[in-house]
Amino acid sequence: MNRYLPVARQHFLSALASTSVVVKSICATVLVLYLLSWAVDTSYALGVTPGFLFPPNFWIWTLVTHSVVEQHVWGMAANIGTVMVAGRLLEPLWGALELLIFFAVVNVAAGLLAGLSYLLTYAATFDLDYLFAVRIYGTPAFLGGVLVALKQTTGDTTVLRVPQVRLKAAPALALLALAVLRLAGLLESTAPLAACGYGALAGWVYLRFYQRHSRGRGDMSDHFAFASFFPEALQPAVGFGAGLIHSILVKMKVCRKMVKRYDVGAPSSITISLPGTDPQDAERRRQLALKALNERLKRVEDQSAWPSMEDEEDDEEDEVRTDTPLLPAREAPSPAAKPTQNLTGQESSIISFEDAPARS
Repeated sequence: MNRYLPVARQHFLSALASTSVVVKSICATVLVLYLLSWAVDTSYALGVTPGFLFPPNFWIWTLVTHSVVEQHVWGMAANIGTVMVAGRLLEPLWGALELLIFFAVVNVAAGLLAGLSYLLTYAATFDLDYLFAVRIYGTPAFLGGVLVALKQTTGDTTVLRVPQVRLKAAPALALLALAVLRLAGLLESTAPLAACGYGALAGWVYLRFYQRHSRGRGDMSDHFAFASFFPEALQPAVGFGAGLIHSILVKMKVCRKMVKRYDVGAPSSITISLPGTDPQDAERRRQLALKALNERLKRVEDQSAWPSMEDEEDDEEDEVRTDTPLLPAREAPSPAAKPTQNLTGQESSIISFEDAPARS
């Protein structure tokens, strides 16, 4: 184990050195606050406490700081790892500023929605523990948002081969894993599960409707619909409900209506593009098609073998058979119709069409 630690440390430092200032700053903040948690209860002062988030206390700064607070070494490692994965996979596509905006939007929205849900739970149960005993902090919120973003960009990537699990199922699997850990008693509260769920929801809403890019705003492609996060058996019902809610939000002018654009001036044919379909999506599909084509060509090449000596002898026999004249010899051929002979005395295989009667 000790001999692998220097190698892992070297890979970690090289990966961190290739990231932007945004990723390095977030990782450094997480590390400093983790070291500070040994002396101060940082989760109380910087984490989201539902009873302190709303008036009269109104600790609004916790919506920004709760995502970089960690009290355990495994939480600190998971937080830094999540940020670095986002920096390596999402930052080259979006840019450092867009990654910072995504980080802020996901964490603020997840902290606000989680605090509001615990406030509503208190209103239904009158249990003060839901207001003051719950601490929302750490990486679960941003982890949910990053998994949704990876589903959008590289959802068809295979994570596990046996059983086959693709990256598009990662958000649902993460929520399932947190739920199992909570039921097993390994988590102190449902705060990580709530933060991860609301982080995934906030990330999807931002990427679906509000993210700005070269082709407009949002991503209205079918593979990123809300129903795609659920099993195939539930997708029709979920899609119907999501479409109904979206129609209501459009009438309330909270969301925009999906509009199709027709490029009539295209040189080849009419093309239909949806606002928000990013060029990365087309590039991803092109890479998948090229990969499938290369695998198919490789299988065809593996099936084809070099011809054996017997095949060559059969080919020579076929060539000899083709040297025989194709037309039967006549009993009394005319001198002009006699086959020409070469210098070796063999008949030529050239067919003459001079005997064909001329048509009027």
